This record gives sequence, C-alpha cells and structure tokens, in this order.
Amino acid sequence: MVTSSKTQEALALMSLAVLANAAAAAGDASSCAKLTLNNLCPYPVWPLVTANAGYPSVAGTDARLDGNGEGLVTMALPQGAWSGRVVARTGCVDDGMACGDDCSPPQCETGNASPGTVAQVSVGGLAMYSVSLVDGFNVPMVVTPHDFAAGVQCPTLGCVVDLTQDQECCPAGARAPQGSCGPGGTQAALFKAKCPDTRTTSTDVEATPQDCIAPSELKVVFCPARECTASLCFFNTFCKLILNLTLFYFFFPKLTLLPVPISLARRNACAAPCMVARREG
Repeated sequence: MVTSSKTQEALALMSLAVLANAAAAAGDASSCAKLTLNNLCPYPVWPLVTANAGYPSVAGTDARLDGNGEGLVTMALPQGAWSGRVVARTGCVDDGMACGDDCSPPQCETGNASPGTVAQVSVGGLAMYSVSLVDGFNVPMVVTPHDFAAGVQCPTLGCVVDLTQDQECCPAGARAPQGSCGPGGTQAALFKAKCPDTRTTSTDVEATPQDCIAPSELKVVFCPARECTASLCFFNTFCKLILNLTLFYFFFPKLTLLPVPISLARRNACAAPCMVARREG
C-alpha cells in the first residue's frame, strides 16, 4: 500500500511537470518576432514584404513610408519560423485616383516585382538575414537585429552607400530605366568592393560573420546614415590638416603655425562622403 501511494505521488509530480513545460512552451510560442521598416531616404519608398514559399504572408506591408525618418512601421511576424524578402519600391503612385471599387497595388517605377536591393530575413531559433545585390541595386539598405541574448554575433549587415551615384559601380550602360543599377558580373565585383557586408552572387557571403539566436526584432533601414570608416576619416583629416596649415603658412609666414583642430577637420572630412543624393518620389 505504501509503494502504491509513493507511485501515485510520483505520477502526480510528473503530470505537474508536463503541464508546466507545456505552459512554458505555449508562452514561448505566443511571442512573435517583429519586423520594423524605417525610411531615412530624402524621398518616400513603398516597401513590399513577401513571404517565401511555404510561409504565411504578412498583411499591410505595402504602404507608403515618407522620407527623412518619418516613415516607420512595425509588424508582428507569424508565430514560429518565418522567412521572406523586403524590397523598397520608388516612384509609386498611390493617390487612389481612377481606382474604382477594386484598387490595385500602387504602380511604381521599379515595378511591382522585386527591384534591385533585397533584404532577406529568416526568424525562428537561429535568425538569418542579409542584403542581396544579386538582382541589382536601387536603395541603400541595412538589417539590424535588436533584443538578442548576450554573447551572440548579431551585426548590422547591408550597404550604406548609394551605388547609383557612383559612376564606376553604375555606369550608363548598367543603369536601369527607373534609375536603379542592374546586375552583372562586372557590377557584382564593384558592388562587393563598395559594400562587403552584402551578397552579390548566389554563392557570396558577408565579410562580417553572423550567429544571431532569437532576436525579438529585425529592423530594415532604407538609406541609413553613412558612417565614415576609421581609415577614411584618418586620411581625410590628415589631408585637410595639411591643406589648412599650408594655406596658413602661405598667407602668414611670420606667424606661429596654429594647427586646425582635428575635430573640425574630421567633421568637414566626413560630411561630404556621408551625404545621400536626393531623389524625387
């Protein structure tokens, strides 16, 4: 009889443990990863979020995002694993004129198919994300994970350079009618040199490794602020300093040389390459 009582007690404890684990699993499943889109371009974009084959679609993902940081939208992704693509269409018309009872998606210069720059994201356990220039380039774009566990590699990946303004990367022969830069073997190598943390061929990977586990949010930013690299800033600052000292000595040869503050030189040196050309929506 004693053995039977102990057996029943053990079974009861096991049942409670199973219920507790099931409740914990249900709580984890109820938390959905978020996808945030933010437009810092000086012109509006019409992002399009498309689920990959076999995954559910995400509603309300083709609205206009105004420029200069005003366009910001956050959407909850479906529970569990999800994988899809994000593109930024430009030059769209969505005023609703002559629309009738059945409004079609906005008509865009880039077309309703995927234009050049594509952000690819996968969530659910190990997150995978990248910015692909395999199909060409039309808008600078980066992907940044947020709210992830300490000790994992979740870098910002993508391209902050507007390659359409680069005559070497996007010569007249490679420029598409809507202003984007078409793909090609020569362009792929140039794209990679300018934006090493993108994928420019079907077998390419980023220069910066990633090993990002379960971030609660992936943020896609269009036209992110361009950060000057340390080497670029040092070179530009050095050249600016030498130029100012030379001019000062030329006009005031008898006065003591007063070096230009490095902070001022650094600010001036980094201002020009960090600007993004304005495009009309």
